[in-house]
Amino acid sequence: MKRILSLSTLAALAASVLFVGCQPKSDIKIGAILPLTGDAAKWGQASKNAIDLAVEGINKSGGISGRKVAVLFEDDRGGVTDATNAMTKLVKVDKVPLVLGTLFSSATLAIAPIANENKVVLLSPASSAPKITQAGDFIFRNCASDVYEGGIMAGFVHDTLKYRKVGVAYINNDYGLGLKTEFETAFKAKGGEIVASEAFDQGATDFRSLLLKIKAAAPDAIYLPGYPPEMGRLLRQAKELGINKQFLSVVIFEDPRVLELAGGAAEGVIYSCQIFDPTSGEANVRKFVTAYKTKYGSDPDIYAGLSYDAMNIAALAIKNGGTTGGGIRDALYKIRDFPGVTGVTTFDQNGDVTKPIGLKMVRNGKFEWYTHR
Repeated sequence: MKRILSLSTLAALAASVLFVGCQPKSDIKIGAILPLTGDAAKWGQASKNAIDLAVEGINKSGGISGRKVAVLFEDDRGGVTDATNAMTKLVKVDKVPLVLGTLFSSATLAIAPIANENKVVLLSPASSAPKITQAGDFIFRNCASDVYEGGIMAGFVHDTLKYRKVGVAYINNDYGLGLKTEFETAFKAKGGEIVASEAFDQGATDFRSLLLKIKAAAPDAIYLPGYPPEMGRLLRQAKELGINKQFLSVVIFEDPRVLELAGGAAEGVIYSCQIFDPTSGEANVRKFVTAYKTKYGSDPDIYAGLSYDAMNIAALAIKNGGTTGGGIRDALYKIRDFPGVTGVTTFDQNGDVTKPIGLKMVRNGKFEWYTHR
């Protein structure tokens, strides 16, 4: 016998079909691992602010193929263990296809195997150690490798400043070791001599013994790749010991804490940096800086700029490659000349980029673009 559905049943079925058809599309969830607390929280918060700003713009413009983006932030406090725990959670529990981060090379290298094993893309805005080049097929970064930053500084020291003997004081981790190695290799290739090379630990406060060893080697200049707290204290102690040599440093030197800790000892330090100029007249930079300053009350730094670009690059890759790690990876490899606020981005076969490196210095207690006098 045929079953006859009542009008009320038919109405209910129609309503359920209509309800299912009208449900909003689910968000596209991705992860982000940043140092949101601890000594590096300043950079992590700037990166988070920029990612949030990028997501706000993406979602206001209709999202990605009609779906909004949601970022799940995890705090690694700048450490390997916390980064590993955060990556495991994002991959195993939240099942995200892409993670932005981390900022520190050691942490990025620690979580790269998790990304590769689970076919999850890891896109770092700021990890620059040379080892990341060979970290795996799912590992990308939109900042330049230390190979370029160290090489540019070596050429500048030898060819422009005309120094032939250099001492090196470097932080003993993947970041410091990468910069130290690339600088020393490039400087020696030009005929220069590394007369001393001394490592210090993160968190160190007394650099006198190290500095006296370098002073005894009689260098023309001292190359200093490290983090702000240690670099600031080292410079102050160098001045106290009467070491009046030209100090040279790296992008992370541009931090107010260096000036606070070093005082006048930071004056004249020249450092390499990836080019991001908040005062630029370029339309996309001006738009980003204005929006960032309006929302957060301060100018964005280089980490904010790189993180803003990373989020927008990730969105383009998801749009073109879908929401699987493999699809996103393939789409990233195809990106050519992405017009970001930190310059154009094209990924090579190793997930690396080549970007211009500039030089800045401390002049009258301020960070300014370097001009040779």
